Amino acid sequence: MSAKAYFRNIYDTVKSISIGMSITLKYCFQNTVTVQYPEQRLALAPRYRGIHEFQADLCIACDQCAKACPVDCIYIEKSAPRKIDKATGKAAGGELQRFAIDYSKCMFCALCTEPCPTSCIHMGKLHDHSGYSRREAVVEFTELDKLGQRTPLPLWMDRNADKIPWVEDERKRIKAGQLATNAADIPGR
Repeated sequence: MSAKAYFRNIYDTVKSISIGMSITLKYCFQNTVTVQYPEQRLALAPRYRGIHEFQADLCIACDQCAKACPVDCIYIEKSAPRKIDKATGKAAGGELQRFAIDYSKCMFCALCTEPCPTSCIHMGKLHDHSGYSRREAVVEFTELDKLGQRTPLPLWMDRNADKIPWVEDERKRIKAGQLATNAADIPGR
């Protein structure tokens, strides 16, 4: 190897290292974009599709959501046909015995919200549904309705509500049965 090639290699090495270090230093002093979740709340897109929210008092158990589901993760059982009572605006007739969604199958496509004639199901804003077994991935919405809830309360949220301010507000909303925005729903016809 000639002396000229030797010094050219040294020059190329120093140049490439300086270019890399200048890029590193440029990003080193910028503001961070990482959100320290759950201490800081995530900013979700307006059409974010999270864990479903369900209003059992409006459901007529027509099975349209289950038929629209491409992965068959919605389970509905009723004792008799149901319809909306015009006087109260609530479902009347037979009993809604079961409305469940298996979140180990659900792909959050929101196709179940489109055909619903009563708009009783829509996509929520919660994005984490943790549990200790696979059976806990199946959410029984009729059982939640008996507790006055529209969506399941995540375990971590229930345990950390007193430590993180925004979590306490979200927990209160879920326990009160208030709905999140339904901006992620596919608009009806």
